[in-house]
Amino acid sequence: MTLTVEVSISDELASDGSELSDDEVPESETLQSWAAAAYLGDAPALASLLVTTADEVRSLNRQYRDKDKPTNVLSFPMQSPDEIDVSLLGDIVLCAPVIKQEARQQGRSAASHWAHMVVHGMLHLQGYDHIDNRDAERMEQLEIDILDQLGFANPYEDITTGNLSDHSNR
Repeated sequence: MTLTVEVSISDELASDGSELSDDEVPESETLQSWAAAAYLGDAPALASLLVTTADEVRSLNRQYRDKDKPTNVLSFPMQSPDEIDVSLLGDIVLCAPVIKQEARQQGRSAASHWAHMVVHGMLHLQGYDHIDNRDAERMEQLEIDILDQLGFANPYEDITTGNLSDHSNR
């Protein structure tokens, strides 16, 4: 399983007013390793990761999903042409300010939430989804298993009570 992940970090990120410090965005190598852990294929593949601002994610979310608000992660799967030897998985866009805010609200470490969002995005690029309950359960179990292999706790467990979260608003 050979996955190449191109990581870009938006120049506007530091100047968007979100007060993110350099240590709040994982290193490119860390993001790449989390993405590689979530790659389930055997063939050589390529994916891109963009870490950016709430304004940029809001614009993309509005344009592609008709939702006028920022979100934590967007995934844009690609269909690879048959003529090339590498599978073009697609693009993942990560919203640094939203990920930071959600980690704080959930009482989780920033690293665990970043890892979860990268894994979640990678699974979307590989065709997994959470539109219906059956697919959501399958995708969530993969996320739990991959994150466990990376040393992170179950992201769907309420860390204050130990209960599983209700994700009926998928």
